[in-house]
Amino acid sequence: MTSGGVAPFLRWAGGKSWLVRRADELLGTLAFDRYHEPFLGGGAFFFGLGSTATAFLSDANVELIETYQAVKEDVERVIVVMAGFANDARMYYDIRSTIPTCRFERAARFIYLNQTSYNGIYRVNLKGVYNVPFGGRSKPFLDAPTLRRAAIALNSAQLTAADFDASLDNILAGDFVFIDPPYTVSHNFNGFIKYNQALFSLDDQHRLARYVDQVRAKGAKYLLTNAAHAAIKDIFASDDHLIELTRASLIGGRKAKRGHVSEYIFTNLEIADHGDLERGQLSGSHGGSRRSADIDQNESQEV
Repeated sequence: MTSGGVAPFLRWAGGKSWLVRRADELLGTLAFDRYHEPFLGGGAFFFGLGSTATAFLSDANVELIETYQAVKEDVERVIVVMAGFANDARMYYDIRSTIPTCRFERAARFIYLNQTSYNGIYRVNLKGVYNVPFGGRSKPFLDAPTLRRAAIALNSAQLTAADFDASLDNILAGDFVFIDPPYTVSHNFNGFIKYNQALFSLDDQHRLARYVDQVRAKGAKYLLTNAAHAAIKDIFASDDHLIELTRASLIGGRKAKRGHVSEYIFTNLEIADHGDLERGQLSGSHGGSRRSADIDQNESQEV
């Protein structure tokens, strides 16, 4: 399932690269011709699957979708612009303060800021202006081979800047929908939670639960990730599977304290009663079952 996957070219808070490594266990023999992801973000799951299915990818972040569209249409043009940048604070703040009129230059700017900012956070102020400080990151910000591979993966994808509800019109019986919303609540300290409450409130979580009901009613398969929290469990309660994953996490950068984060997966996929999830086990009965698995302790949260 994941052998033909590629790496994402963006850093993204709550990225799901760690989940891609468990995709074979979760998806099993699932076959689908159409893939949907209404909260695209960094696209780690889409890129990691390496699926040949027709993809419908969307996100409410207009700048993000425009960046993906530019990479898809003319990745070499984006690379050329990025090659003229430098990883230093002066250039970072110069580029951050200017918004180009050319969309390929805007895409190059978006990727550059993402790769050189503090922890790769996407955050804007009340005026909608990107305001994340320089990160001083030593890793090269331009990875041309990864960008080119991503462009190929995006070649047949339909990209849309829209609220997740808008994706329902394209979902058909037999499709697969991967749903990874911003986490609104968490038992663990998370520097993004306060910001996420403005982006995606508990009311939005209830809207998302109704969206999942409609996905299920259409005869499509879905996999939803969310924070392991009592409120989330109540909102998404159904006869589908509930899996709790516990994994090591490093919040807020290299010097932050390592802890453990629990996440929920809700799905109507057929998952074996006893399956390995690397170091953990998936076990339990079908129909509203609660399963638990420990994730590799060396993994940290992708930011």
